[in-house]
Amino acid sequence: MRRGAVLLLAGLGVALAARLPAADLGLRPAFGGAVLQGRVTVGGGDALTGVWSGAGRARLLRCTPRCEMVESIPVPGTLLLGESTPYRVVLAGDFRPGQRVRVALRFRQAPLLNAEAVMLRP
Repeated sequence: MRRGAVLLLAGLGVALAARLPAADLGLRPAFGGAVLQGRVTVGGGDALTGVWSGAGRARLLRCTPRCEMVESIPVPGTLLLGESTPYRVVLAGDFRPGQRVRVALRFRQAPLLNAEAVMLRP
């Protein structure tokens, strides 16, 4: 294979890897469930359109100035989630400290992301 073709394939692989979403997540106890916290990274501008756990679909909230449900959360590249961020993801259910919860995140353009979040102590 020619060197130019090898470089082209390597560049294509890096570009595709940059588009794959990644997440580093945890859960904080909240009334009736838990708030997802951490960082979600997606290459380029995208939107988080849904989050699911074993308990069902999570609520996507915009909390500026007060919390209200939204259809999607914009992801400019990196999205920070937590109790004090403008956008929040809330899962219903009973969770124990240390419990590992599998979540699936759906984006408008990027592939589905399966991740694990650990329930933190209050």
